[in-house]
Order: sequence, then structure tokens, then C-alpha cells
Amino acid sequence: MRKHIFNAGPCVLSDSARENTAKAILDLDGIGQSIMEVSHRGKEFVAIFDETVALFKEVMNVPEGYSVLFLGGGASTQFAMIPFNFLDKKAAYLNTGTWSNKAIKEAKLFGEAVVVGSSEDKNFSYIPKGYEVPEDASYFHITTNNTIKGTEIHVDYDCDVPLFADMSSDILSRPVDVAKYDMIYGGAQKNLGPAGVTFIIIKDALLEKVVDRTIPTMLKYQTHLDNGSMFNTPPVTPIFVVRETLKWVKSLGGVAEMYKLNKAKADLLYNAMDESSMFVGTVAKEDRSLMNICFVMKEQYKELEAEFVKFAGTKGCVGIKGHRSVGGFRASTYNALSIESVQVLVDAMKEFEAKNA
Repeated sequence: MRKHIFNAGPCVLSDSARENTAKAILDLDGIGQSIMEVSHRGKEFVAIFDETVALFKEVMNVPEGYSVLFLGGGASTQFAMIPFNFLDKKAAYLNTGTWSNKAIKEAKLFGEAVVVGSSEDKNFSYIPKGYEVPEDASYFHITTNNTIKGTEIHVDYDCDVPLFADMSSDILSRPVDVAKYDMIYGGAQKNLGPAGVTFIIIKDALLEKVVDRTIPTMLKYQTHLDNGSMFNTPPVTPIFVVRETLKWVKSLGGVAEMYKLNKAKADLLYNAMDESSMFVGTVAKEDRSLMNICFVMKEQYKELEAEFVKFAGTKGCVGIKGHRSVGGFRASTYNALSIESVQVLVDAMKEFEAKNA
């Protein structure tokens, strides 16, 4: 039986992406080779790669003047590449949790990382507001969705300095005005595909602002732009899965339709949580993530949390245990998770509460 997969990552994949990839692993389009065996410079994969880039630009509505890269190394490598290339004297960062903290740590290796706003005072349970970004900052870096704590930035900021966004866990989940960003990047393993490939949408003019320092070849963005993401062997199979995922998103009506579905799923679970006498959310309501829904049991029921994880497992729900820094539960409701799966979890919560409250 197919499980109801609420893992924070790697993500649940669409049926079509899984099935088409499984076929391609055995034999890609009848050519007698697996997708894992083809040359990354051969005509078969070059066609797949070009289609993937074109689909990503189409689905994300990427304007002229931007390039798309698919690289290895995960978002964590970007935490260092960004300041290595673009941090001159100082850069601004918004601290909304674990991943922005990691990005800030890397930036400090290359210059001053100014934290313009932070929600650390309340365990990153809200998105900071009312801060100012220094006009002389090389860039402003944000993490749009806090996978671990369950907060999300729901708007595209207007910014007077280059705006960089880690969208690892909410890419494709809502319409984005790409033109407001100079770079959008992230690991694919939340909404776009499997682990192993990193997406980058970069404004071409940004390369004119690379700082005057010696940068290793593999860590230069220009290297990968000049070589079409193929300076070294790219993650071929994960890119194939990205293509299949993008085809699926497009077939359902694109990112706008994904947003409607994601909003419905999140509303279903948050409403059940708010109406519950046992379960309670952990973040400010206006900043609740549509992708990673975090909740705990009220104090009088804390000892039942582990028991509920087991109970939900009997209903086929996997991956709902919360991160150790939050505790409780985390239901990741990425694009390919059906609303029927969310309903199963909601029913499990109500059944458990009826028996134990």
C-alpha cells in the first residue's frame, strides 16, 4: 500500500514522475541504456536537460535576463558560493531559523554578515518585520520557508539591494515574481525532485558584481553559466526527475493551481489543529507555512506524543515526527501530497483525541 508521506525531505513525488523515472532507469526511451548510463553530453540527455530548463522557466515565469543552472552540492554549497562571489564588505541576512543561521555562518568567512532581523527570541516562531536593510549591503539574503520551525514568507519583498532567496522548501508552491529577485536557489528535494540536484535562477547582470577576489573554478557562477551546468558531470538522473515533476506541475495548471491545492491542504490541517483540544500549533498564525506544518500536544497530553506518531503510522502516515529542536509533529504538505493524505492525518488526529482527551 502506498504510504501517506509527510517527510520534510526527500519529498513525496508525483505518480507520473516516479513511474516514468522507473521506466527510464531500466531503459531510456528504448535506446538500450538506462538514464543512469547515458552520457551527459550525448544527444539524449542534452535534449532532456534543455527541456528541463525550458519547463522551469515557463512554470516559474522567469523573465528575460535570467539563467537557470542545475548543479550538485545542495543549497548548503550555495551558502558559501554566494558570499564568495558577491559579498564585498558586508551583506544583510534575515535570520528565520536553522538554514538561515547556516548561511550566515558561511557568509562571515568572507566579510561582515549583518543580521537585520531575527526571530530567535521566540524560537523562530514568526517572521521578523520592521527592520531596515543597509543601502550599502552587497545583497540581502532571505530563507523564504523555514522547514524545521514551520514559518514562511508569503510575499515577494521589494528591495533596494540585490535580493537572494533560498527557496529550497517552497519552490513551485506559490506564484513568485522572479523579477524582484537577483537569485533564487535551493535543493530540489522538497518540491522539485529528488535529492542530488540544486536549482539556481540567477540574474545575468548580477555577474557584473562579482567581487575582486580569487575564486576556485568550481565555485564561480560564471564557470557554470559558461558551460551550461556541464563544467563537470551534472546529476543526470535527478535532473530527469525534475523534468518529470515540471511536466506534472504544468499538466495540472502550473504554480497558480499548486498554490490553490496547497492552501486547501494547509487550511484543512490548520483548522483541525485550531479546533482541537489536544493539538496546538507552534508558530504565529500569519506566518504559518503552507509546506511544513508544525504542531505539538498541549502540556497535559505531552506524554502521548510518541504514542500518536505510532498511531498515525497504523493509518499509513509516515514522517510526521517533529524536528528535535521543536518536538511534537511536522507534516510536510509538499505539492505531490494529496489532500486525501492530509484528510487521513486529520482523521487520525480526531480519532486519537476522541480516545485519549
